[in-house]
Amino acid sequence: MSIALTPEQQQLRQAVEQFAARHAPIDVTRADLEDLAAGRPPAWWDIFVDNGFHAVHLPESVGGQGGGLEDMACVLEAAGSALLPGPLLTTAIAGAAVAALDGAAASTLLKEITAGARAVVLSGEHCAFAARRDGDGWRLTGSSGPALGICSAQRVVVPFTDETDGLTWAVLNPAEAQVESRRGTDLTTDLGILHLHDLAVPAGAVLPGLDAGWVGDLTVAFTAATAAGITQWCVDTVTEHLRTREQFGKPIGTFQALQHKAAMLLVNSALATAAAWDAVRALNGSADTDQHRLTACSAAVRAVMPVPGLVLEALTMLGAIGFTWEHDLHLYWRRATSLAASIGPVSRWTRELGELSATVTRDLTVKLGDSDADFRAGVAEILDRALSLSDNGFGLQDDRGESPVGDRRNLLADAGLITPHWPAPWGCDASVRQQLIVDEEFGKRTGLARPSIGIAEWILPSVIAAGSAELQDRFVPATLRGDLSWCQLFSEPGAGSDLAALSTRAVRVEGGWRINGHKIWTSLAHRADYGALLARTDPDAPKHRGIGYFILDMRSPGVEFMQITQSSGRAEFNEVFLTDVFVPDEMLLGDPVSGWQLAISTMAHERVAISGYVHIDRMGALRELVAVSPDPDPVLHAIGEIDAYTNALKALGVRETLRLLDGQPPGPASSIAKVATNVMLRRAAELTLGLTGPLALEQDSQPAVVAPYLDLPAELIGGGTTEIQLNIIAQLILGLPRK
Repeated sequence: MSIALTPEQQQLRQAVEQFAARHAPIDVTRADLEDLAAGRPPAWWDIFVDNGFHAVHLPESVGGQGGGLEDMACVLEAAGSALLPGPLLTTAIAGAAVAALDGAAASTLLKEITAGARAVVLSGEHCAFAARRDGDGWRLTGSSGPALGICSAQRVVVPFTDETDGLTWAVLNPAEAQVESRRGTDLTTDLGILHLHDLAVPAGAVLPGLDAGWVGDLTVAFTAATAAGITQWCVDTVTEHLRTREQFGKPIGTFQALQHKAAMLLVNSALATAAAWDAVRALNGSADTDQHRLTACSAAVRAVMPVPGLVLEALTMLGAIGFTWEHDLHLYWRRATSLAASIGPVSRWTRELGELSATVTRDLTVKLGDSDADFRAGVAEILDRALSLSDNGFGLQDDRGESPVGDRRNLLADAGLITPHWPAPWGCDASVRQQLIVDEEFGKRTGLARPSIGIAEWILPSVIAAGSAELQDRFVPATLRGDLSWCQLFSEPGAGSDLAALSTRAVRVEGGWRINGHKIWTSLAHRADYGALLARTDPDAPKHRGIGYFILDMRSPGVEFMQITQSSGRAEFNEVFLTDVFVPDEMLLGDPVSGWQLAISTMAHERVAISGYVHIDRMGALRELVAVSPDPDPVLHAIGEIDAYTNALKALGVRETLRLLDGQPPGPASSIAKVATNVMLRRAAELTLGLTGPLALEQDSQPAVVAPYLDLPAELIGGGTTEIQLNIIAQLILGLPRK
């Protein structure tokens, strides 16, 4: 997965990759390590500048390409993946930092950068420059902390405290100062310290209006983009190794342990990419500094700080060869470590995000413009009418056991606004853009929620796709109105995630089918009117064939259920026993052996829906404890860690939405999100239990601690276990061999 979403961004990334392959292969970089450490630019820098890659985000008025920050992020991501050495990252940050400033100093610096000057912006947190007035200008004395790119820089933007104790920034020529070279962890980028000794800074070199917060957030965002490229290189390198390396006479990529490790590497790479993209997107599309900071903190925690560990994980899959000087991995490992150190420590970011999350949430609104204005007006008119109506009863459809039914719901159902993506007359045939419009319009109206149809949202698409017109008319409108409830009869004692191994038999009889079998873990079967049932119709066919998809009346003779009491004390799951149950022919969807394909479609709907759990706040108990805890620091760090994870997951979803809006086919986001959500849920529970202490002694504590923890298994297993999802990612997305 790449930061690049649009075809133009993908072409830009490919162009940088092709440039790197042609002009900067890693063997050339290895030969130049001493020169790079000394601050000498790579031989290809001038050609890179001629292509405009380094200034793709700068205005055309100063010689740039007129693109946005996302475009520069695509360049940096490609550079991270190709291990392009030298001053690109620091120069890109410097250009973006001053691009929106007025004044001669900013304009001159931008023109110098677009012409090829290498530049660095020093962090105010790691500098100690004393300033005294010198006429209209200043004289500066002091030293910076270790800074990447300082030895190769031709221009340096330095912060200093003025006479009002405010932070002022100025452009310096480091040739007029002293630069002390240091041996850096990253062998492909120089490291040094800038020393100033009563250096004269004229008034014309000052950059009025430059904000330290903007510089810091921008630095994190661009650093995250580079780090995301490193993770993608790791995924590609590991996948190729697992496909081709053989042990015991077979590719090691067939070993499930390595498949799962590689799949988790992809999941973490996808989260890093999403977090980096979101940080850049916030800076490029919003003036809200809280949104800038929130996404920068999230990117630091999810896209920069974990990357050294991800590279190390890749090394363990490569084996001893990955630990040698000859293998390129150690160069990526060193760069990842250096990037993380340049913005660290991680505790700074988790604590700040934990504090910020008390008042700020990520605004992930997708800007839709004025398109589909007539559709929006029609939706708005119906929702306004709905507000004037009320519901007068409850159905039995959602997980709470109740959902409103009545005039309001009937209006929304008849208008197709409960499931707008479904075809008319049950939906609106809504495009992705129109679905977002419906979401927006519901969101504008306090007190008006879109009704739930529960698990039927995963089942009825199969009825619409493969059922007769009579079945569609019988089931779909009544379900939308809240008059029918459903369950899903898939899992069996010997066939859980491996649905194709099911043994429930359907034997053809006059007028229909006689079904015998045993289902388990069936949610809400005890109050369902109908169920979606898989049964084997042809025992001699391959296991993925010979399966039928039936609609079962749960009140049919021979249907018995026994509720399963969970560890939480609730009984929402069921065992269902089927003894000579008759199902008429018209209740079979499609032909008798096409049930597997319909089941896969249903499970795909389920996985997308379960990924929506990320929108539920998992840090509720800890948020309540912050105000009363005698030591809030650990609590704030925990909140920050989980919020960074959930923000990355949300960004992953928004990216998939934007891809669909662009007309691209669905990607692997749903499987990745399911695994990532499970990781987040377990970590959130672990942190909550570890920090709430005695509250976990009481099942009904306030705030709730144990009650949601005891419900965790249902969330982790629902829709397919993490291990099954990792198999899917490894084999179907990474393309690792099955055997």
